Amino acid sequence: MKALLLAAGLGKRLQPITNSTPKCLVPIKGVPLLDIWLESLSNFGIDSFLINAHHLANKVYDHIAASPHKEKINLVYEDRLLGTAGTLRCNLDFFNDQDGFFAHADNYCLADFKEFLTVHKNRPKGCLLTMMVFETNEPEKCGIVELDNQGVVLNFYEKVLNPPGNLANGAIYLLSSEFLKTFKNQFENAKDFSLDVIPHFMGKIYTYKTTAKIVDIGTITNYNELNNSL
Repeated sequence: MKALLLAAGLGKRLQPITNSTPKCLVPIKGVPLLDIWLESLSNFGIDSFLINAHHLANKVYDHIAASPHKEKINLVYEDRLLGTAGTLRCNLDFFNDQDGFFAHADNYCLADFKEFLTVHKNRPKGCLLTMMVFETNEPEKCGIVELDNQGVVLNFYEKVLNPPGNLANGAIYLLSSEFLKTFKNQFENAKDFSLDVIPHFMGKIYTYKTTAKIVDIGTITNYNELNNSL
C-alpha cells in the first residue's frame, strides 16, 4: 500500500520553532515527527511514500536524503501551498487506482494501523473511505463526527463552538479506489479536504476509533505537553 503524507504546512502557530525547523521535522523526544511516521507506517507495511514540501523544503529534502527509508520516498515540492485536497488531487496517479493511506503528518499518532486496515477492508457496503477518530478534550478545536449505530458518519462539524460530542476526526484516512475515482471526477476545485470534500460523503465514511494517543502538535502548548507526557 502507498501513503501520501501531508507535510508542507507553515507551522505558524509553532513559531519560533518553525522559523528554522519545518513542522514535519520538529522533534518528539528527540525524534523528528516525520521519522516517527515513516517508521510506524513502514512497520505496518507501507512500501511507498509521497511527501509534499514547501516551508524550508531544502531541510526536508536533506533529511529525507539521509533517511533509511529514502528509497521508498517520493518528494514533491509545492511552490505555493495547494491545500490538503489540492495536494491529493495533483498526486492521484501516485496511488495507481489502488486503495491508499492519506494523513496529516503534523499529527502525532500511535494507533494500530494494521487494525485500521482490517476495519477498512470490512467497512459497510457503500462506504468509500475510513476515517480514524478519537475522543478529544477540546472538541471545539477539532472536526467532530456524529455516527450511526454501524459507525458510519452522519454529520460532521469542523471546529465549531459547542459541537454535539467529542468524537474527533484524526485527519488520518484509508481511501478506497472508488473514492479516489469519485474525487478525481467531482472535486476539481476542492482545496481543503475537511471543508470541501468530507461534507459531501455523509453516509459513506466508515470510522475506526482508536484509544491510542493522537495529538495535533500545531501549537506550542500541545507540542510541549506531548513532549512532557512521553
